Amino acid sequence: MLAEYWPVLLFLGVATGLGVVLLIIGLLAGPRRPESEKLSPYECGFEAFEDARMQFDVRYYLLAILFIIFDLEIAFLFPWAVVFQHIGIVALIEMALFLLLLVVGFAYVWKKGALEWE
Repeated sequence: MLAEYWPVLLFLGVATGLGVVLLIIGLLAGPRRPESEKLSPYECGFEAFEDARMQFDVRYYLLAILFIIFDLEIAFLFPWAVVFQHIGIVALIEMALFLLLLVVGFAYVWKKGALEWE
């Protein structure tokens, strides 16, 4: 029974060995020129700050959530479009309702001013 696990163990051993060898090669052959710019902390596109209780504009997070929502919309639309010929008119109506709901949400966010930057 243990002989059946030999290919799996061999694969794990080779993968681990290859990973360790590549890390060692990277450490030995990689450049080591630390600069102040490279060693300075960098967070979310702006300089780091000392106070962790600094307030952020909520529109930044709203825009991020909108990006995720519309990214998921595309993730739903692509497989739907691939099998569109096989699913019928009911699926067309369901997708139209789904897109209508997204458009209503987008209009609401636009009306609230979440997409406008100062």
